[in-house]
Amino acid sequence: MNIDEVRGLSHDELIKELEDLQRGMMNLRFRKATLQLQDSSEIKSTRRTIARIRTVLREREIAEALQS
Repeated sequence: MNIDEVRGLSHDELIKELEDLQRGMMNLRFRKATLQLQDSSEIKSTRRTIARIRTVLREREIAEALQS
């Protein structure tokens, strides 16, 4: 998911996606620990997507605070 796709989501959708990705990240770490993970680059891409979502949420929080 690139940054344009993330910015196109609503606040509730971002929160839900963040929760899903965090749960998925935990599963990826378990699969890596048990040597069942085939493609270790999934961890990197998931971590970056989580960072993108958190960045957009923070940007919106700052913008809202400035408008108030």
